[in-house]
Amino acid sequence: MQPFRTLTATAAPLRLENVDTDQIIPARYLTAVTKEGMGKGLFSGIRYHPDGAPKEEFVLNKAEHDGAQVLIAGRNFGSGSSREHAVWALTDHGFRCVIAPGFADIFYNNSLKNGLLPVALPEEVVNMLWDLVEEAPETIIVVNLTDQSVALPDGQHHHFEIDAFRKICLLEGLDDMGYIMSKEAAIEAYEAAPAF
Repeated sequence: MQPFRTLTATAAPLRLENVDTDQIIPARYLTAVTKEGMGKGLFSGIRYHPDGAPKEEFVLNKAEHDGAQVLIAGRNFGSGSSREHAVWALTDHGFRCVIAPGFADIFYNNSLKNGLLPVALPEEVVNMLWDLVEEAPETIIVVNLTDQSVALPDGQHHHFEIDAFRKICLLEGLDDMGYIMSKEAAIEAYEAAPAF
């Protein structure tokens, strides 16, 4: 997993609330056994016409949001089923961070375990970010995991919370198993120590 420390990137504004995991990645894509190529199905139900042609009005089909690594979404992002594929689709597309007023719990935890940083900010801040990046798509947003902040070009800093263990894992680029394996020497030393 790629470490996440500081992300300096543009953002795509997804003005939708209650986006569930089936909207993020429809069930027909769940037969894949690897993460690669999952981004092709990202939001496919609302991103493409039935014939496969891109919908020009959909945010990810707009040239000004090509290469965006931050997705700004509405309340309750990632609700619905527990499919990990939803996170894979977002990361395979190139997103490293999703900012929203709130996330479904399972999606939030799946994100942290797969290197996607979910940042919960107040609704008024998210509304301001939507307006900002729609008006100026070239706006650079800096997401700093170390100090848990989202910084804007005008000097605004918005703090976010994250579990301390998950923060360490993201900073080091470790999933749960990777974290355990990073403690292998300490585990072996403990096992080798004489019993009392």
